[in-house]
Amino acid sequence: MECSSMRKHFLLMFCMFVFSATASFANERTENNGNLILKNIPIIPESIKNDLTQYQNVRSAPFRGFNNEGNEIFITTRFGNVSQLHKVRKKGGAREQITFFEEPIGSISRKPGGQLIAFTMDAGGSENNQIFVLDPKNGSSQMLSDGQSRNGGPLWEKNGSRIAYQSTRRNGQSNDVWMMDSKNIDSAEMILESPDGTWWGPSDWSKDGKKILIQNYISITNAKAYLLDIESKKKEMILGSDSTESYNAILSFDRSQKGVFFLTNEFGEFNQLAHKDLATNKISILTKDIPWDIGGFAISTDYKRVAFTVNEGGMGSLYLMDTESKKYRKVKSIPIGLIGGIEFSEDGTKLGLTINSYQTPSDSYVLNLKNNPLLYGSLNRWTVSEIGGLDVSEFVEPKLISYESFDGKMIPAFIYAKECTEPQPVIVSIHGGPESQSRPSFSQRIQLWSKSLGAAVITPNVRGSEGYGKSYLGLDNGFLREDSVKDIGALLDWIEDEPCLDSERVAVIGGSYGGYMVLASATHYSNRLKAAVDIVGISNFVTFLENTEDYRRDLRRVEYGDERDPEMRAFLESISPNNNIEKINVPILVVQGENDPRVPVTESEQVVKSLEEKEKTVWYMNALNEGHGFRKKENRDIYEQTVILFFKRYL
Repeated sequence: MECSSMRKHFLLMFCMFVFSATASFANERTENNGNLILKNIPIIPESIKNDLTQYQNVRSAPFRGFNNEGNEIFITTRFGNVSQLHKVRKKGGAREQITFFEEPIGSISRKPGGQLIAFTMDAGGSENNQIFVLDPKNGSSQMLSDGQSRNGGPLWEKNGSRIAYQSTRRNGQSNDVWMMDSKNIDSAEMILESPDGTWWGPSDWSKDGKKILIQNYISITNAKAYLLDIESKKKEMILGSDSTESYNAILSFDRSQKGVFFLTNEFGEFNQLAHKDLATNKISILTKDIPWDIGGFAISTDYKRVAFTVNEGGMGSLYLMDTESKKYRKVKSIPIGLIGGIEFSEDGTKLGLTINSYQTPSDSYVLNLKNNPLLYGSLNRWTVSEIGGLDVSEFVEPKLISYESFDGKMIPAFIYAKECTEPQPVIVSIHGGPESQSRPSFSQRIQLWSKSLGAAVITPNVRGSEGYGKSYLGLDNGFLREDSVKDIGALLDWIEDEPCLDSERVAVIGGSYGGYMVLASATHYSNRLKAAVDIVGISNFVTFLENTEDYRRDLRRVEYGDERDPEMRAFLESISPNNNIEKINVPILVVQGENDPRVPVTESEQVVKSLEEKEKTVWYMNALNEGHGFRKKENRDIYEQTVILFFKRYL
C-alpha cells in the first residue's frame, strides 16, 4: 500500500516535470518588459548568461567628427542600452556624454564654423528618421523635420545657414530633396521632386550656395549625379547615362567649383576615384594603378587635400592626395584593419578616422597633417574601448581562403579556426546586402563561438558580394539568384575535404539577405546541416517586394527582379523558401524586429507558421521595439544567449 502510494506520487511528479518542461519550451513568454516575445525557446540557463557576460559588455567608440576648433572630437558609444553621442577633449580623455535618448543616434553633421550638430534618429527601429539640431554645450535639441516622414542625409550649406536633406514628406514613398533654413523649420521646401522610386539625395553645396550636387542611386552598379540650380530648380545630369549602366558616386566640388570629384566603375572593374571638368566634360581617372574599390572620401575645407580609403581584398588602407597635382601616397602608419569615418578638422591640420581590427573594436584616431598635402605626422589613438576583460591575444585570427564553386568561379572567404587537434564544428556566417562584403573586423560573437563552442567560423563572400569588381557583383542578379546558394553548397564540399573541420556538424547563420541565404541553404542542403539561424530574412521574394516600404521597393526590384512581370514572379515564387518548407529538415531559429521597414515582420511570421504546420523544429524571437536588426543591448543580450543555447543543443 505504501509502496503503491509512493509509486503514484513519483509518476505524478514525473508527469508534472515533463509537462512543465514541455510548457516552458513550447509556450510563448516575454522578456524586457514585454518588448521581446520568445516562442518555443527554452529558458536560458544561468551558466550561459554568465559565460557571455564579458562578451556582451564590449564597447566601441567610432569617430563622428571634430568640434569647430579641432581640439576635441565627437564619438558614439554605449554606456546604457543604446549608443549616444559623447565628447572627448584630449587623447585618452574621458568620454563626456552629450545626448541621453532612448534610441541610438544616427548620422551627424556639424554646422560649418559653429558648434551646432544636425543628427538623425528614429523610433523603435522604424527607420523613419527625423532630423534634429543639437547644441553640444548644453545638450538641448530641436526637431527640424515633420516627425512623420523618413528623412536623412542632412547637409549644411558652407556658411551654415541652410540644410539640404532627403525626405519622403511629399507622399511617404518618393525620395525627394528638401531644403530649410536651420533657424526656421517652417521654411522647408522641396527643391527636387523624385521622378521615380529610386533614391535621390544631396552630396555637396557649392561655396556660393547657389548649386547642389545631387546623387541618384538606382542600384549598386547604376548611379547617376546631377547639378541642381537652387533658384530655378533645374537639374542637369553630369555623371552617368540614360542609355547605359554605370556606378557614379558624386563626392564634392573641387577648389575651382568648376569640377567635381566622384567614384566610378565605368572605366574598369572597380570603383575608381575620378575628376570631371564641368566646362570641358573631360574625365580623368585618378587611381588607375589601384586595382581595388575606393571607398571613403573626405576633402579639406580649403579643397587642397583629399583623403580616401581603399578596400584591398577586405583590408583597409588610407591615402592622401594633393588636389592640384592629383598625386597621392599611402599612409603607412595605419594599423592593419578596417578604416572608416574619415573627416578633416575645419582648419585642415588633422584627419579623424575610425580603425577596427579583429582584436580591437572600432576606436577613434587622429592623424596629424603637415603643410604639404601628401605629408603627415603622428597617428594618435584617442579612445581605447572596453573589451569586457577579454584576452584578445587568445582571439582567433581570420585567414583568407578561396574555394572553387560549381562553375569554376573562385569564391573568397575568411576562416576563423583554432589549431587543429580534432575536427571542429563549423558555423557559416553569411552576410546580407546582398551587395555587402564579409571583412575581418572585430566580432565578439565569432570569438565567443570559437571559445564556447569550439567552432570554426567561415564568412564567405558569395557571388554578388562587393569588393571584387562589378562583374562579380552582378553574378547573382535576377534569374541567377540561386547561383549564390550553390556557392554555399560548394563551401560545404570544401569543408568535407578539410581534415580539421567536421562536415557532420555544420550550421548556417545570416541576416537580411543573409537570412534568405540561410533559409535557401536549409532548403537545398538540410541533409548536410545541423542548425540554421535566420535573422530578419526574406522567406518569399514576392511577398517581400510587395510589403517592403514604398520608398525602397524599386531599389530592390533592380536587384531581385520585378515581381509584376509574370515570368519573374513565377521564378521568385519557385525559389522562395516558404514555398519549399517540405524540403527543410533542420532546426531553425528565426529572429525578427516588429518594426522592420526593410524585411517586414510578415516574412518571419509566415515562415514560422509554415514550419510549425509541417511540425518542423523552429524557435522564434520577435522584438517589438526593434527594426532591421537589434540595436538595444537588452535585446541583443538575450538574442546572443539564445543563439549559443540553440547551437549547443543542435550543433
